[in-house]
Amino acid sequence: MAGPSAGGRPGGRGGFGGGRGRGRRKGAAGGYRRDEDAAPKIWIPKTALGRDVLAGKVKSFDEILSKGIKVMEPEIVDYFFPQLAVDFVMIGQSKGKFGGGARRVYKNTQKKVREGARTKFSYLAIVGNNDGYIGMGKGSSRESLPAKESSTKAAKLNMVRVLRACGSWECGCGKPHSVPFKIRGKSSSVMVELIPAPRGTGLVVHPEAKRILALAGITDAWSRIDGETRNRINLGYATFEALKQTSTLSVPKEFAEKWGLK
Repeated sequence: MAGPSAGGRPGGRGGFGGGRGRGRRKGAAGGYRRDEDAAPKIWIPKTALGRDVLAGKVKSFDEILSKGIKVMEPEIVDYFFPQLAVDFVMIGQSKGKFGGGARRVYKNTQKKVREGARTKFSYLAIVGNNDGYIGMGKGSSRESLPAKESSTKAAKLNMVRVLRACGSWECGCGKPHSVPFKIRGKSSSVMVELIPAPRGTGLVVHPEAKRILALAGITDAWSRIDGETRNRINLGYATFEALKQTSTLSVPKEFAEKWGLK
């Protein structure tokens, strides 16, 4: 007869994974991971667009945007932009005596219910390839990690193309380093106007707007912002709406050739 194990049960099957139960095994970094996470994820398209992309019938992401097809799978964006960069707007603010006032990437809100306080985390994600493509999305959840993943997925599904050019009359270098003309975007009370700047000026904009412009591949720009800029969510969306205007306006062919529109 087998004696009692470390967990106090006969047969050696008791106690905190000490037996032959379905426990977790250590990973390379010393942490624990589940066995099913070890296998690489294979993309199985669920939409007609995803199947066409995987079959090679759709050659570029511009083809999708030109036809006005709505992207429903984030894997489509990952397929065309494997080196996509991800960043987050600092929409939250820490509380407390010593860390109070410091900005952070998530916004923490609480709702009082009968059971107590219900916490919700929100993220505002930005994705871009630093070469004319950018997306923005917001995600919320009762836990931090699902909210972060939800915002990244929403940003990928909201990818747009940003036209760049040397729109400043002070430069005329013909390289796509700034916005092609003055553009405006509005979200709630915040209005953002982006102005072309000569090469070497840098991004003379709000720090959070600078994150968005940098991921879009814009290196020089001036800006004018009106409204309640303390609300970083509205500020981010207003900047994103301004960049979207570059792809909705028609540009003469002579302007595109002269100022290096890309």
